Amino acid sequence: MSQAQIDTLASLFNAAVQTLQAEGALPADWQNNSQITRTKDASHGDFASNIAMTAAKAAKTNPRALAEKIVAALPDNQDIRQVDIAGPGFINVFLNAEAKFAVLEDIFAKQDSFGLTDQFDGQKVQVEFVSANPTSSLHVGHGRGAAFGMSVSNLLEAVGYDVTREYYVNDAGRQMDILATSTYLRYLQANGETIVFPSNAYKGDYVHDIAETLKTQYGNSYVHAFEQVAKEVVLDASYEIDAAGEKQLISGDKEAHIDGLIANSKELLGDSYQLFLNAALTGILADIKDDLNDFGVHYQCWFHEKSIEAEIEPALKILEDKGYLYEKEGNIWFKSTDFGDEKDRVVRRANGQSTYFASDIAYHKNKFDRGFDKVVNVWGADHHGYVPRVRAALLALGIDANRLDVVLVQFVALWRGNEKAQMSSRSGDFVTLRDLRQEVGNDAARFYYVARKPEVHIDFDLELAKSQSKDNLVYYIQYAHARVCRVLEKLVTSGLEVDDAIGAQHQQLLIAPSEEELIKLLGAYPATLLRAATGYEPHILTNYLKELAALFHGWYDGNRILPISLTSGETPTEDELNLMQARLRLSKAVRQVLANGLNLLGLSAPTSM
Repeated sequence: MSQAQIDTLASLFNAAVQTLQAEGALPADWQNNSQITRTKDASHGDFASNIAMTAAKAAKTNPRALAEKIVAALPDNQDIRQVDIAGPGFINVFLNAEAKFAVLEDIFAKQDSFGLTDQFDGQKVQVEFVSANPTSSLHVGHGRGAAFGMSVSNLLEAVGYDVTREYYVNDAGRQMDILATSTYLRYLQANGETIVFPSNAYKGDYVHDIAETLKTQYGNSYVHAFEQVAKEVVLDASYEIDAAGEKQLISGDKEAHIDGLIANSKELLGDSYQLFLNAALTGILADIKDDLNDFGVHYQCWFHEKSIEAEIEPALKILEDKGYLYEKEGNIWFKSTDFGDEKDRVVRRANGQSTYFASDIAYHKNKFDRGFDKVVNVWGADHHGYVPRVRAALLALGIDANRLDVVLVQFVALWRGNEKAQMSSRSGDFVTLRDLRQEVGNDAARFYYVARKPEVHIDFDLELAKSQSKDNLVYYIQYAHARVCRVLEKLVTSGLEVDDAIGAQHQQLLIAPSEEELIKLLGAYPATLLRAATGYEPHILTNYLKELAALFHGWYDGNRILPISLTSGETPTEDELNLMQARLRLSKAVRQVLANGLNLLGLSAPTSM
């Protein structure tokens, strides 16, 4: 059933509701929020509606009795062969033969646009995702947010939204100072200085590379003795392993130690400190952009945290004027508990410095000031406690918090055999997204990142992702697409060609149960897209593609598409050719829908494998 037919069926039920409301059998203000779903059992018809179940309470009658009234009030329609009532009150709809095949015509008419809708045309939505600190290369955990955010953005566009993909660049605050000082210390080391590298600094090879570039450009122009950089700095943390195997702090303070090195570096370098910060930021951000671009992840906006600094105080002034800020022990607090948060939050410290949360308040205000109807934040699962305070800030600012949706994406565990890789960006010992892509390919990475619900952890199986078997779902789905292409190639080498007109004339020959199931599943694609988009659930689409591929492979293995006489050198009969054209047309429809779905997920649709 095509989307147009689903809409027609929905309008028929709405007409029946209006009739019953006019007769007083249903309240005049009752809203029809029922669902029309594809049946899995052909004996239950093609589609089922739960309208009687949802309206029975309002009608003050039992669902089956109401179902009888609804069926009696349904207007006649030429596409409907039969309507039955099942069980406690489900309404099953049986289509006539021609109506079942209408989806094939719809697929060929719309091709790449099949399944797309303009339902949300004119609505602007911003999707912010990844937004990793520009302090290191992206690791495999960031990759999940990238694949998920891009897929959700594509799905939202598919149903009509005007989507802006945004990356929030955290280029202000302490983490950037740690990065700048880490780079400066490696620069000193590259120039021959003996240093003791702090435990809380960034240790990755990328810091060495940036430092070497700076040495090449500036030589020893900014070298200061390490003794000066470490002068009067609190000792770094020192640990020992106790009898239970636990790490115990003996002395020192790693946080105070790095903060002291930062302060001394700033004092020694003066304005030149910014050179090290900018070099590190520019180098790492360029690497992140290249990595994401190669992964097929693109943004309309790279929004820098520094650009929001001028908007922080005006945002806090609004909260202050509304009476939502107060002073305690020198800090300025936001009354977030007034809006459902578990505790109030500091927005300005006693030293006058605003907090990261204050920046986030200004940033989210800025998002809605830009005119977005809806904002979607794709965050890591470790940010779950941050959601209530952001919603509280929006409410306090007078912004409808329901316009903000936050999707929390769980962590990724990467396995090589029985060994689990670590992902610590300061130690530098982590598996990058680029490493993963080079090992398994973009398609496998993009697919497996979104193949499960975002709230579910992923154990990424490298060997499975690279295997060429039906257990590797990426291969299995793409192979279905390639299989159709191979059939069409064989047809050409046999001296024949596809004739869709003949296929359409003889589509009534597609009577095998698997063929009816394929056609029904093809018709479910538009509704599947809509559900995946509005729920921010790309795994719904991956599950659909898996089901479609499995059904196609089963049908292909059990039914000949090209007549056997072609392989024996005999001339096919007219009946064989007619059935062949009907099955080729069905195969091409499957290929089109597979390609459409793979494209939305950012995957290729190969013609051979």
